[in-house]
Amino acid sequence: MAVVARSGRGAGGSAFSSALRSFFSYRIFVSAMFTLLFFATASVLFSSHPAHFSDNSEIQTTGRAYMHRTFLALKSDPLKTRLDLIHKQASDHIVLVNAYASYARKLKLEISKQLKTFDDMAQNFSDLGLKPTYRTALFESDGAVDEEVLRQFEKEVKDKIKIARLMIAENKESYDNQLKIQKLKDTIFAVNELLIKAKKNGAFASLIAAKSTPKSLHCLAMRLMGERIANPEKYRDEEPKPEFEDPSLYHYAIFSDNVIAISVVVNSAVKNAEEPWKHVFHIVTDKMNLAAMKVWFKMRPIEGGAFVDIKAVEEFTFLNSSYVPLLRQLESANLQKIYLENNTKSENTKHISMLNYLKFYLPEMYPKLHRILFLDDDVVVQKDLTGLWKVDLEGKVNGAVETCFGSFHRYAQYLNFSHPLIKEKFNPKACAWAFGMNIFDLDAWRRERLTDQYHYWQDLNEDESLWDMGTLPPGLMTFYSTTKSLEKTWHVLGLGYNPSISMDEINNAAVIHFNGNMKPWLDIAMNQFKHLWTKYVDNEMEFVQMCNFGL
Repeated sequence: MAVVARSGRGAGGSAFSSALRSFFSYRIFVSAMFTLLFFATASVLFSSHPAHFSDNSEIQTTGRAYMHRTFLALKSDPLKTRLDLIHKQASDHIVLVNAYASYARKLKLEISKQLKTFDDMAQNFSDLGLKPTYRTALFESDGAVDEEVLRQFEKEVKDKIKIARLMIAENKESYDNQLKIQKLKDTIFAVNELLIKAKKNGAFASLIAAKSTPKSLHCLAMRLMGERIANPEKYRDEEPKPEFEDPSLYHYAIFSDNVIAISVVVNSAVKNAEEPWKHVFHIVTDKMNLAAMKVWFKMRPIEGGAFVDIKAVEEFTFLNSSYVPLLRQLESANLQKIYLENNTKSENTKHISMLNYLKFYLPEMYPKLHRILFLDDDVVVQKDLTGLWKVDLEGKVNGAVETCFGSFHRYAQYLNFSHPLIKEKFNPKACAWAFGMNIFDLDAWRRERLTDQYHYWQDLNEDESLWDMGTLPPGLMTFYSTTKSLEKTWHVLGLGYNPSISMDEINNAAVIHFNGNMKPWLDIAMNQFKHLWTKYVDNEMEFVQMCNFGL
C-alpha cells in the first residue's frame, strides 16, 4: 500500500527517479570496466617483466613492487625512470647471455667452460637485484629513490654489462657461421703461406745438401792426394795404350770430379759385362781432382782386364774461348753475373762447368772412334751394354730414351717458344729425351757438323733469350730430328727424386739413373734405392773406410 501511495504522488516525480537511476548505473559500469582493464594490465606486467631478471619467486615479488612504483615514477620521482632504464638494460643482457648459453648447449662447444661462464653471468645479474640494500631501497620502498644507492646500483649493472659484452665478443665467432667461415679461410691462407715458405726452405736446404761437397767425399780426395804426394814413384804417368783409340772396342765417356761416383759407374759396368776386357772407359775430370782419380784406379785396378783412360779437361787444348762459346761468354763480366745469379736461383754452378759441356765435343776429343757411350756419374749399370753398339740408329746421331708422357717433358717445357726463331725451327710438342745414357754415332755427328750447330745456338743464347741454364735444352736443339728413340728398359730415370718408381721397372733396366738432388752418396738419398748404388762401392778400399762414408 505504501508503494502504491508513493507512486501515486504524480508522474513528474516518477520520471526524475528513473533518470537518476540510469545515470548512476552507467557510472558504475564504466568504473567497473576501467577497474578490470587496470587489473588485467597490471597482472600482465607483474607476471612478465620481472621474469627477465630472474625466475625466482622472490625476484617476482620484488618486481611487482617495482612495477607498482613505475606507474607513479612519471609523476613523482625522475630517478625512478632512470632506475627503470637500468633494470631494462640488465634484463636485456640476461636474455642475451641465456641465449648464448642455450646455443652453446646445442652446439656442445667447450661445454664445460663456456656454459659455466654464461650461466654464472646470468646468475650475477639476478643476484644483483636480490641484494638487501638494493631490494629495500630501490624495489620495495614506496618512497623516494636514494640517488646514492641508485648510482652504486647503476655502476654495478654497467660493470656487469661490460663484462657480458666482452665475454660475448670473445665467444661470438663460435656461434656466428660467417665469422667461422672467415676465420677458417684466414687460417687456411696462413697455413698455405707457411707451407709455401716451408717448401722453399726445404728446397733450398735440399739444394745446399745436394750441391755441397760431402765431408766424406772431400776426405777421400784428400787421402788420395796424400797418397800421391807420399809415394810419387808409384804413380808416375804411363804412356797411352793403343786400346784407348781402338774403334773395335766398346768405349765409354764419363766426365766428373767425383771419385767415388765414377768408380761405381766403372765397377758396375765391368761386373755386368760379358767381355770386360773389350771395354774402355774414358774419364775426364778437372785438374784439381786428376791426381786423386789416377791414384784411385792405380790402387784399385779394374777387374776383368778393362781399360781406364784418365785425363784432365785442360789437356784438350782446343777447348778454349776462341772455339767454345760458353768459355767466351764467361769471360764477359756481365755474362758471369747472369750465369751466377741464375744458377744461384735455380740450379748450381755445375751448369757453368766445362765438364758438363764436354759431351758436345766428343767427336773432337776422340777423333779415331766411331761410336761412344756417354754415361753420367750418377748412374749404375745393371746389365751388359754391348747391345747398344749394335743398335741400328738409322743414320741418326744420338740414341736416347724418350722421357715424355702426356704433356710432360715436351720441347715447350725447355725452350722459349715466344722467340720467333724457336717457334719457326722446333715443334713444341716434340718429345724430349734424357742425357745420362746416350749412344753417339761420332761419324754421323761429324757428317752433320752438329758441334757447329751447337755453337750456333749457344751464341744466340748469350742473353738467355732461347733457354735458361743447363745442357739439356741446347742438346734438344742440337740433336733435333737426329735422335733415335731407344727401348725404355735401356735407361730408367728418377731415382734421385721419384720414390714411386716400381722395383720391377728398376730390375728390368740396363742402366738406372739417380738424377735429381737425392744422390746415392748423400745422406738425403732415398733409402729404398740407395742399396742399388752402394753394392758397387769398393768398401774394401782403405780410404773409403777411413773417410766413413756411412754406406
